[in-house]
Amino acid sequence: MNRGVELPWWADLVLMPVLNLAAAFAVSALILLAIGENPFQAAAIIVQGAFFNGEGVGYTLFYATNFIFTGLAFAIAYHAGLFNIGAEGQAYVAGLGVALVCLNFDALPTAAIILLAIIAAASFGAAWALIPGYLQAKRGSHVVITTIMFNFIAAALIVYLLVNHLSPSGSMQPETRTFIDNARLPFLHTALADLGVTIPRSPLNLSFLWALLCCGLFYLLIWRTKLGYELRTLGANPQAAVYSGMSSTRLILMAMMLSGALSGFMALNEIMGSQHRMILDYTSGYGFVGIAVALMGRAHPLGIIFAAVLFGGLYQGGAELAFERPGITRDMVVLIQGLVIMMAGGLEHVFRPYVDQLFSWHRLRAAAVR
Repeated sequence: MNRGVELPWWADLVLMPVLNLAAAFAVSALILLAIGENPFQAAAIIVQGAFFNGEGVGYTLFYATNFIFTGLAFAIAYHAGLFNIGAEGQAYVAGLGVALVCLNFDALPTAAIILLAIIAAASFGAAWALIPGYLQAKRGSHVVITTIMFNFIAAALIVYLLVNHLSPSGSMQPETRTFIDNARLPFLHTALADLGVTIPRSPLNLSFLWALLCCGLFYLLIWRTKLGYELRTLGANPQAAVYSGMSSTRLILMAMMLSGALSGFMALNEIMGSQHRMILDYTSGYGFVGIAVALMGRAHPLGIIFAAVLFGGLYQGGAELAFERPGITRDMVVLIQGLVIMMAGGLEHVFRPYVDQLFSWHRLRAAAVR
């Protein structure tokens, strides 16, 4: 099979993800049939609960906000030829930075606290990603291995700090005190109510707008700046990048720091926008799902938004499905989500040889007709 065929943009960006999704849903349907459930009814419940219910849409976009940040984080490293698997740890450490701001600067105006929280999230996340980046650039330690290891180190660090230093005196819960109202990101339904617009209540907050803005900034950086060109060159051909005078060390460090900063913004949504305190395990696997989001979205911000909304819908719709159909347990819903992640990420090129062959055959036939 010819794998060297250049596919039309719509085939690469739309057809391939649709085929992967169709395969994942087909396998999920077979599993549901095997346990005696109607897959069409299950799909209808998921879609209805995620996209045709006011409160459900809010939850879908809330989850999608996390996936946008982690998807962008993986994508920017991916463009530089790096696989940052450490978004979980980077977001975890960034949560510490956000919590410190909200706990110690809550006397400031809300706008000032939000600005400081954004800076803290980016700084803590970038600092945690810088170490694996340095080890990759200077010591040759593979970034996949080091970022995974740093996820565990971050988890242990946060547990130690919450248990021994950050939890209120006399409390048995490993969490900080609840932030005062002044140090919280406003919910979107609250912000819109002030403008006379009414939407259903949900944890969706202003970090969703920041996520969309980051998508725009991501596009400008990668495709409209010198640094973005250098990162893409490094990812496409490291030898050519070095030969042209680019510093691979500088670019690796920059890519990892930017990736860590984007991962860190997830803390804004969860810690400052929803939980309103620092808790354990708030990352909940969002960092790993972000890998599939970035791959399905072809590392492009627009594709990442659509993929993030899809996965957000699976999270919210899956919760509705487990509630409406007791025969479909939460574990079964996680299995369905896992199949989509597997097909979108690890097996995304399963159908590529066949699509290449189809387009190659079509072009040969068109040439013969001419």
